[in-house]
Amino acid sequence: MTVDHYENFPVASLLCPPAIRPAVVAIYDFARTADDLADEGDATPAQRVAALLRYEADLDAIYAGRSPSPAWRPVFKQLDAARMSHALPRQPLADLLDAFRQDTANPFYENRAQLLDYCRRSANPIGRLLLHLYRIDDAASLAQSDAVCSALQLINFWQDCSIDLPRGRVYLPRADAQRHGVDLGSARALVDTASTRALLAELCAWSRELISGGEPLALRVPGRAGWELRLVVQGGLRILEKIESMDYSTLRQRPTLNASDVVPLLWRAWRMPVMPGAAP
Repeated sequence: MTVDHYENFPVASLLCPPAIRPAVVAIYDFARTADDLADEGDATPAQRVAALLRYEADLDAIYAGRSPSPAWRPVFKQLDAARMSHALPRQPLADLLDAFRQDTANPFYENRAQLLDYCRRSANPIGRLLLHLYRIDDAASLAQSDAVCSALQLINFWQDCSIDLPRGRVYLPRADAQRHGVDLGSARALVDTASTRALLAELCAWSRELISGGEPLALRVPGRAGWELRLVVQGGLRILEKIESMDYSTLRQRPTLNASDVVPLLWRAWRMPVMPGAAP
């Protein structure tokens, strides 16, 4: 299942076991709806925040055993079913909403630490919720999941510069930009230059290091979950390759994965080594 936004989110792939597929779809619908409240349409920032607070009140309602409001009843009906079937924790869901509220202000990020804190709430909760569904909760796995999810979020930022910057969304850390002589004060008017390419090359290298730190999780998790993680990791690395192949000019165009990437991704996922003790 994919949804036709400017960015597509693959959900409930063939590798996802049928037993958890409804929960995965419920989590997706919850996150996608909240993300749309944060940045789609013509609402003002204040209106968006108010809508997200009402949305969180409905989240609180189902966790308190009460009925949600009619506004998003189908979303919360299936999320409540997933909550009861899989004991979904509330905090990762609330963290997502906190990140979406932050998005309404289109803040600048002074450094990488601030950007990673945003990823901690905007991306890492999804990985943690999926691990919860697979009943994986050890500290090492959670940390590696966070590394993969943060890296994928960052890669998406570098991939989407041509879309985000004209909309006033600036995810380039100010400290890195200043080091390369890139003025983020005029981010909406930024154009592709040698300086912006050097900045993005450094940020892509950072993302590659981060995803490599989480890669052992894909090699250690058994069964379908492990294979799906392998494809997720390889998809992120493939986007980095495409950005590199266009000399980091993502202020001009957005690189994407397409049908021609399927075979290389499957081959690379297959070629990743199996960790000792992991089930095939």
